Amino acid sequence: MGLEEDIRAIEDEIKNTKYNKATSQHIGRLKAKLAKIKDDMVMRAIKSVGGGEGFSVKKSGDGTIVLVGFPSVGKSTLLNKLTGAQSETGSYAFTTLTVVPGLMEYKGAKIQILDIPGLIAGAAMGKGRGKEVIAVVRTADLIVILGDVFNAVHVDVLMRELYDSGIRINKPKPDITIKRTGGGGIRLNRVGAVKLGLEEVRAILGENKIMNADVLIRGSNITQDDLVDAMQGNRIYIPAFIAINKVDLISDAQRKEVEEHMREKYGVDPIMISAHKGYHIEELQDAIYEHLGFVRIYMKPYGEEADMEEPMIIRKGSTIEDICHRLHRDFVDQFRYAKIWGTSVKHDAAKVGLKHVVEDNDIVTIVTKL
Repeated sequence: MGLEEDIRAIEDEIKNTKYNKATSQHIGRLKAKLAKIKDDMVMRAIKSVGGGEGFSVKKSGDGTIVLVGFPSVGKSTLLNKLTGAQSETGSYAFTTLTVVPGLMEYKGAKIQILDIPGLIAGAAMGKGRGKEVIAVVRTADLIVILGDVFNAVHVDVLMRELYDSGIRINKPKPDITIKRTGGGGIRLNRVGAVKLGLEEVRAILGENKIMNADVLIRGSNITQDDLVDAMQGNRIYIPAFIAINKVDLISDAQRKEVEEHMREKYGVDPIMISAHKGYHIEELQDAIYEHLGFVRIYMKPYGEEADMEEPMIIRKGSTIEDICHRLHRDFVDQFRYAKIWGTSVKHDAAKVGLKHVVEDNDIVTIVTKL
């Protein structure tokens, strides 16, 4: 309880201290101290909680999503609706005691969906098998935060537990490099309109006993929290969206009220679904596909017609090199050039190299030395 009281006291002090030039160092130091205490508590929880059967799931398919929600929110019913997997369902808490995988095929993509035991308040500290559950969530390509219309406040709890577990949702990883040195103090280099000052950086790093380091920060919206995360070095950045289940059990007016609350609270429109009735399931599938950032590539063997029936599914930002790795382990070593037909090149049949980034619906021919 001592550490939990310390956390509450620090959080209250941060909340009640107005941020300005005079207080910025103090607030930065408090945030760094808070992050260290929370990380220490999570590590202690991980060491004290034993492992659980069924929590090691091999990733498969073109992407992996995890359904995160409180017990009895309808994750198992939703998994069954999306994939046909047989995850046990029931009207009582903790029906799912292990991780149950399923495979959803949609628009040519094979998407692995994991139904995990429900998260509860305190999961980040190991409660409710939180250690094993969080470990699975950290490996996901996408998180679907599933709430229900009767307990919308649970979404707040889930967001907090994910944050305390070092998971940052819908946020790009800040471009911050911290390189420890043998002396010379803290040297700060900034690229772009970085507002963090040297004294703030020194105060935050000092809380973690980093007294000598070269720090490089790129970007215009880097905050103290970003620097603290970079200093801790164990944060995971994952896209996510909110879906609200059981909308078939309330009126249209109540449904709109829940939607408006979520929109005001989180700045996004939740997907309102009924896993039991199948309401808006296709909209949910579309959202999963879009958030995973899939790109469809059609392969054209040299001198032959392109295969327009079965696209290769890859992620946005993928290169010709990534495609070569998918096709054959020797293709990169034997690579000569690739030809592209599509929007990623200025003209069709353009020759490109391994680092060329492909776009959706590109047609690709790989030419090797042999």
